[in-house]
Amino acid sequence: MEGYNYLLSLCVILLSTKIFSLLSRRAQLPQVVGALMAGLFFGPAVLGAITSNLFGVQFCLMPSPLLSRMAELGVIVIMFTAGMETNLDELKASGGVGFVVALLGVVFPLGMGAGMMYFFQPDISFPSAIFIGAVLTATSVSITVEALKELGKMSTKAGNTILAAALIDDILGLICLTIVTGIAGGNTNIGLVFVKIAGFFVFIWLVGIAYNRAMIWSDRVQESRNLRRYPVMGFALCLFMAWAAEVIFGIADIIGAFAAGMIISISPKGQYIASKFDSIAFLLLTPVFFANIGLEVTLPAFSSEIVIFTAVLIIVSIISKLVGCGLGAKICGMDNHQSYVVGLGMVCRGEVALIVAGKGVSMHLIEESELGPIIIMIIVCTIITPIFLKRAFKGAKDEIGSTVFEDRFMLDEQADEIEEDLYRRRSLLSH
Repeated sequence: MEGYNYLLSLCVILLSTKIFSLLSRRAQLPQVVGALMAGLFFGPAVLGAITSNLFGVQFCLMPSPLLSRMAELGVIVIMFTAGMETNLDELKASGGVGFVVALLGVVFPLGMGAGMMYFFQPDISFPSAIFIGAVLTATSVSITVEALKELGKMSTKAGNTILAAALIDDILGLICLTIVTGIAGGNTNIGLVFVKIAGFFVFIWLVGIAYNRAMIWSDRVQESRNLRRYPVMGFALCLFMAWAAEVIFGIADIIGAFAAGMIISISPKGQYIASKFDSIAFLLLTPVFFANIGLEVTLPAFSSEIVIFTAVLIIVSIISKLVGCGLGAKICGMDNHQSYVVGLGMVCRGEVALIVAGKGVSMHLIEESELGPIIIMIIVCTIITPIFLKRAFKGAKDEIGSTVFEDRFMLDEQADEIEEDLYRRRSLLSH
């Protein structure tokens, strides 16, 4: 019966993330924090450690290939829906600012991370020192996006700047990683990276034209009341773009999913397609994604030196993004509050930083003892970013007059009531 344990795991994940999210909401924190804490609590890091010490057996939710794949699909859907909700004109307007923010958001962590390593280990090799800096350059756009959506700030100037900067940050981080690994391996093929990136943007443009024309044709010749095919075709596009970005162009799959969302946002039935994915994400994929982050965490034993190194690493990781990205926003004309919000939004690390760190370990550029502090740093940055973003936005009105994030849940409840009423009416008509 072990083959069916994944059903129980999913049951616990869905219930625990919902309960912890409600507790977070009661504590005036973004609900995404609760979902993250649920995975951390029921995983090996907390519950597993407690049961192991008490009973000698680890009794907790364990990471699995199935959950990892579902979590990967979850982050793809998060970025897909973010793309559909993005105002393309606003994103274009934020592109220049986003590039400056992303550039300084890579330069500052890279330099400060390498400098920190030289402080702790003066005899460290240059590739090893710079690789720790490369780990700090990564920004987890998916977690920040979910926090901005929950707060109702996705369409603000700061929100669009964070989104543009985070996407550009991924591309700059890819270039940075290629250079660093090339230096370590004695081979730099940075030209190929630029060719692939340019090719990816041409690919987006061609797919966008083809998809938009196909939707116009379908809307004209098919029955307008048969709408079920549109979400299916939209999701198929999302999966194809995510696959093409990762496999063909060597770019993160989430960027391909976001591009697919933007293509759909300007196509016929774009709003209808977007409305169908909130339920899919909320019901299964998003909770699994955030819970799986916590389940993947395993904490090694710490010495006093490692504890000090971990604390300094956390401080450097926060300050480098806050100062670098905030300075970039300030240089581009944003006020102090907006610059602070942009810096905060870029602090979050996640799966990208773990991937880079894992590559560093496999290349023997990062020691195994340094992996634990990196994991702690990622956890701290992941949890504090939504908390401080909410506090930064609290009570403030943005340029489109958004209210506090609780309004979103009122609208959700009203939508549920309308849907239930429609269901009752359909039932009466069928009888």
